[in-house]
Amino acid sequence: MEKEEKYTLLKQQIAALIEGETDAVAVMANVAAAIHEAMGFWWTGFYLEKNGVLTLGPFQGPVACYRIPHGKGVCGTAYERRETVVVPDVEQFPGHIACSSASRSEIVVPIFARDQRVLGVLDIDSRELNTFDDTDRRHLEAIVAMFAELLTEY
Repeated sequence: MEKEEKYTLLKQQIAALIEGETDAVAVMANVAAAIHEAMGFWWTGFYLEKNGVLTLGPFQGPVACYRIPHGKGVCGTAYERRETVVVPDVEQFPGHIACSSASRSEIVVPIFARDQRVLGVLDIDSRELNTFDDTDRRHLEAIVAMFAELLTEY
């Protein structure tokens, strides 16, 4: 199955999973699991803005860093720039935070509130180089937009 088709089906699955659910943590947990399972990524999860730092939220994969300062690593950079960051080779990203040495490429998508504050990020790592592209960016941005309004209540 092509990547585009996988994402189309994944978005339908996520829409059904989150319909009517109001608990942000529960939604993030199932969204992380759905993405992780459907796409076969190494690590899939959320970091949420709390008290001036990105703090680990629901995820799928090996253990992760608890906190990431704004502007640090790929997650902190995406948060600070307010834009999705795609990193083909994490070894080439200045200041990369290696929560796992198995991670080779990464995409981080900011999650925006209605008032355009960044509430957190969706972070996905792959064990392969050059995993992520514009197709991933477009679909993952659409996925986080599906439930972003719930995060204002976490």
